[in-house]
Amino acid sequence: MEDSELISKKDLLKITGISYGQLYRWKRKTLIPEKWFIKKSSFTGQETFFPKKEILERIDKIKSFKDDISLDELAKIFSPELSKVLLKEDDLLKLTIISQTVINLYKNKHKNINMFQFNDVLFMIIIDKFIKSDKASLEECKLILDTLEKNHKNFEGKYYNVVLIRKLGVAVCFLVALPNELYLESQALLVLNIDAGKCAEELKSKLTYLKGSF
Repeated sequence: MEDSELISKKDLLKITGISYGQLYRWKRKTLIPEKWFIKKSSFTGQETFFPKKEILERIDKIKSFKDDISLDELAKIFSPELSKVLLKEDDLLKLTIISQTVINLYKNKHKNINMFQFNDVLFMIIIDKFIKSDKASLEECKLILDTLEKNHKNFEGKYYNVVLIRKLGVAVCFLVALPNELYLESQALLVLNIDAGKCAEELKSKLTYLKGSF
């Protein structure tokens, strides 16, 4: 995640008008994910930063709802019990963020699957973004899916990007923990770089309003 996509704690408190105590109370209530508190070195020592777009949207939602429902109820909205997520194919289409092409690709790999858990859906959302970009082929999307399934457990609780590069016509996919910077050799082409954390937030937001999904 680039510095331009981050906001410091000092600037966050100033822009939103909330106090230090409110921020950390919301953290304890899991209204703001632990992984959003990003420690980075600065000239004054170590400073806390946040993903700017996500934290500002989250605080705006908290402020708009907190007078109507309790913080505990808010926590359930922002952090649904992901282990209980179990969706049918029709439910996936209702989410409106996964195409039938991607569902078919996933089912071709997992022949007997008829119910989909949270990570199944998340992987399909990521792949769908690659397909809709028109920059990745179906074969390359199979490579991306394989990379996600084999490596995602190494990134639990962390932000990561899904990166596809191509060198001399050969595609390579890998996952990169954030914050980080990516530099490529001159013969390698960056095809696409997808933020998995944003995809997960998008999915959780959709699931919140999909009745009977968890």
